[in-house]
Amino acid sequence: MQAEELYRQVLAQRPDFAEVHINLGAVHMFQGRFDAAMAACQRGIALKPDYAKGHYHLGDVFAVQGRLDEAEKAYRAALVLRHNYAEAHNNLGNVLMRQGRLEDALASLRRALVIRPDFVEAYSSIGHILLQQNEPAEAEAAFRRALAAKPNSADILSSLGAALGNQGRLAEAEEVCNRAIAARPDYASAHHNLGNVLKEKGDLAAAETCYRKALSLKADFAEAHRQLGTVLCQTGRVAEGFAAFGRHAALAYGAGTTLRPGPTVTHKLEHDREQRAYLGVAEDAALENLRLADGGRLTGAAVNPHNKVAEIERQWQESRPQIVTIDELLTFEALEKLRRFCWGSTIWRAVYEGGYLGAMPEHGFASPLLAQIAEELRERYPAIFADHPLLHCWAFKYDSGLNGIKLHADFAAVNVNFWITPDEANLDPASGGLIVWDRAAPLDWDFMKYNTAEKEIRDFLAREGAKPVTIPYRANRAVIFDSDLFHQTDAIHFKPGYENRRINVTLLYGRRERA
Repeated sequence: MQAEELYRQVLAQRPDFAEVHINLGAVHMFQGRFDAAMAACQRGIALKPDYAKGHYHLGDVFAVQGRLDEAEKAYRAALVLRHNYAEAHNNLGNVLMRQGRLEDALASLRRALVIRPDFVEAYSSIGHILLQQNEPAEAEAAFRRALAAKPNSADILSSLGAALGNQGRLAEAEEVCNRAIAARPDYASAHHNLGNVLKEKGDLAAAETCYRKALSLKADFAEAHRQLGTVLCQTGRVAEGFAAFGRHAALAYGAGTTLRPGPTVTHKLEHDREQRAYLGVAEDAALENLRLADGGRLTGAAVNPHNKVAEIERQWQESRPQIVTIDELLTFEALEKLRRFCWGSTIWRAVYEGGYLGAMPEHGFASPLLAQIAEELRERYPAIFADHPLLHCWAFKYDSGLNGIKLHADFAAVNVNFWITPDEANLDPASGGLIVWDRAAPLDWDFMKYNTAEKEIRDFLAREGAKPVTIPYRANRAVIFDSDLFHQTDAIHFKPGYENRRINVTLLYGRRERA
């Protein structure tokens, strides 16, 4: 308050003192009075348009409010006036990072370091970007440069722990995260990062404790809700886990959340146009914010209780490779409700080149009904699922004129793949389903190889003399198989139209090494 009062006294004598208006704006910003801060900065800029610091502080006011496009414009205006303004390059880099423009952000941050080689914050931001780009070793180097200047920084220690954890150096990562917590016990991110390390070590109870501690310190920590959801599912508490995923989705995509526009890929744009028409909203209505149709639990069964369980389980135990097909998997009520949820919810956020969209639990595909289905499957078919917990789940929605998922295997013990689009949408009853090969991914192949290296997979299948098993599409049909088996979507020939889009749901149970 003393600084504010002093600036006001100066302005009472010199109302045209541009620099003081700017300084007063900075004080207002730190007080959280953003409208007053913006007005003061703009007044200073009007009085002295060539004052780079004025544009810089105006950028800060916009950035702290999440008005990223305006912040970028202000920082660039400052840099036009003062090319060697390291702080403006740094803050511009942070804004570009928040916009997802990672390469541009790196360039801006590195320019800041050319001007100020000891700029700790720039090194730290570069480390965060490199983590997002899955370059943990380079991120580690950046964080260590920052840590050399600030050895007791909880933020840098916590981030270094994340970089070490992403390299599989779990003991080092745990030690560094604990140092971050010792430096600042109330730092939610440090507890979250320690939770990630403990989860990778397989200590799920300790990981859960860390995530809950992080959330007690920062209730709106979206990523901690997501990770907590993963741990809860892996410890058999699917309904609790899905509730945590739902909280993540509400925080990440809910009303009032600042979101970037979605990808401008043709099949995504066409899907969104059709979904707007289905929802009855304006053609230009944004679908980035979360809308969820009714996905509540049923009072009765969700998984059909009338299927021949003993016969299906015997087929699972005796067949090699392990592939079973279950028709009429869900009850009529569950199937209809799940369809309406998938049609009416704006959860289709992952965009894939093959012409399909994905909905993950953290996107909002975590309804209580889906949790009920996942739980009842394990209860109904214990000989198939044994003690395997639910590890992952998702739904994919396809463009009828494009390809589906390429040849791959999944990292789990049991794969459940079922289809919910009405049969009348499928123009070729002999196709549209799944092709599963009778050979499993070698145990020494890593995830990236057996999930993405299609040429190597096909070469392996040819050497092994593998044969494909084709399961045609049927609504409410499930294919349950050893998740190590290579598989891909069969050719798709569905009618055009929103409700005719092919939708499949995948549930993965159990760890691959325990299968």
